[in-house]
Amino acid sequence: MLYPLIYAVVSAAVLYLLYQRFQRRISISHIRGPPAASWLYGNWLELMDCPAAETDFRWQAEYGGIIRVTAPLGENRLMISDPKAMQYVYHTASYGFLKPAGRQSIFRSLFGPGLTNVEGDDHRRARKIMLPGFGGPESRAYLPIFFSSVGKVAQKWEDMIAADEKQTTVVSIPHWLSRAALDAIGEAAFDYQFGAVDDSGNALAESYNNMFFDMFGIPTPSSILSIGMIDEIPLGVTNFILKYLRPKRLSRADKTTELSTEISRTLVEEKTAALLADKGRRDVLSLLVKANHSENPKARLVEKELLGQMNTIILAGHETTANTLSFAFYELCKHQDIQRRLRAEIRSMGKTGADYTSSDFNNMPYLTAFVKETLRFHPIVYNTFRVAAENHVLPLLNPITTDTGEVLNKLPIPKGTKIITSVAAYNRNQVIFGDDAHVFNPDRWLRKDPPKSLVSLGVYGSLFTFVGGSRSCIGWRFAVLELHAFLTELVGKFEFEFTEEGGASAFRREACHVMTPTMESDRDKGSQLPVRVRMAGDEEA
Repeated sequence: MLYPLIYAVVSAAVLYLLYQRFQRRISISHIRGPPAASWLYGNWLELMDCPAAETDFRWQAEYGGIIRVTAPLGENRLMISDPKAMQYVYHTASYGFLKPAGRQSIFRSLFGPGLTNVEGDDHRRARKIMLPGFGGPESRAYLPIFFSSVGKVAQKWEDMIAADEKQTTVVSIPHWLSRAALDAIGEAAFDYQFGAVDDSGNALAESYNNMFFDMFGIPTPSSILSIGMIDEIPLGVTNFILKYLRPKRLSRADKTTELSTEISRTLVEEKTAALLADKGRRDVLSLLVKANHSENPKARLVEKELLGQMNTIILAGHETTANTLSFAFYELCKHQDIQRRLRAEIRSMGKTGADYTSSDFNNMPYLTAFVKETLRFHPIVYNTFRVAAENHVLPLLNPITTDTGEVLNKLPIPKGTKIITSVAAYNRNQVIFGDDAHVFNPDRWLRKDPPKSLVSLGVYGSLFTFVGGSRSCIGWRFAVLELHAFLTELVGKFEFEFTEEGGASAFRREACHVMTPTMESDRDKGSQLPVRVRMAGDEEA
């Protein structure tokens, strides 16, 4: 009985897609782009079954910043990395470009209606409530928490090194730093001790481990087809599939959400009691609970929204940071000269973690340059997705030539056009970041003329890693300070190098919705970056 139902659903989706195409009077079919491998898959196999963003770079080099990409069943979509087009989509008309309904539905079903999964007035309301918890002063106040969390990791490593007769040990960077980041977000955002570093069997930490990889890693052709089609079929069909034909890959995230929601409910009860007892604090959760008791109904969040925000904060607040740090240590192992130079600057400060203030980082230019270069070269969210809610005209910084030879300085696009923004490709723009944009080089940020975006776009360092506009990452200041703190503590104390089995070429930037470090020979094991660690010698001081 199940297969006829699936056939009916797919048939209905195809008919709906064809109907939608015939309704459009504006076309993007004349835009240059790679030829489709097939009508069924389009360019999706080439785009998704490769290391993260590698296809983006190749297409950008050949076709420029505006590319027509063929989705499954022959639908034309746009991949953009043109700065002016991106500015229009994310700043000028940000609420006129929605996140794809199918993807939104998947993530809402997994994590609830958090800030990243809502649109319009719901998004404005939630963002207004949450922003005060992630401002500049608030983020700087979390610095002792960051050093405390990573300090526990440092102590664990010191103990492991001391117990080894060769005074060295091998650690998996994602394993340890995801736990430290989870502890940091727990204490900073919720005033709660997850205890992930101290407890090797921590249920929440284990539940989040490899979650995105299990959902989206090593995709099969059928799963690639499903992901490509999820944004083409009617939302009602998507919701039906998610409810009655739920893919097995999502079951892992379902269990994680059940666990985090259980913890979140307990925390909400505690924060509510504290608020009523006039003992409320300034952590993010306290602000959310306080808003929920506002006399203004429009400022409140219903329970599922409140829990959705918490699930989103826990996920986004540690997954992206841990993966960014993993690639930072990959680069430090690959470039020992950069590691030595960074350690020398850190040690020149003559401070320990508890003594640092955020202003100290202003006197550590190479550390800041290294953080910026890591964020540029390894954007964890390498693609973002939007759909035009109405007809638009995209302004272009760089004119494009169509298949017919016409030169365009602006591009009309029809309502319903699906857009892939290549964050990774924009971050390798050679006009902005130099001819060596495909080389990891922190010194680019210390030049007389450092990288500068040609239009107002991102929130940090001319990068688009944190996106921009009304949907930019509200926790970007939090993340940048956390990266500075973790690197200061660990690089100042330890030396890092690849293991005998894992040189630079052994690792892969896995594409699983977020960029994840894996080993080419053991991709099925998910996120890992084993490195050899020893105490840094005094001679480097």
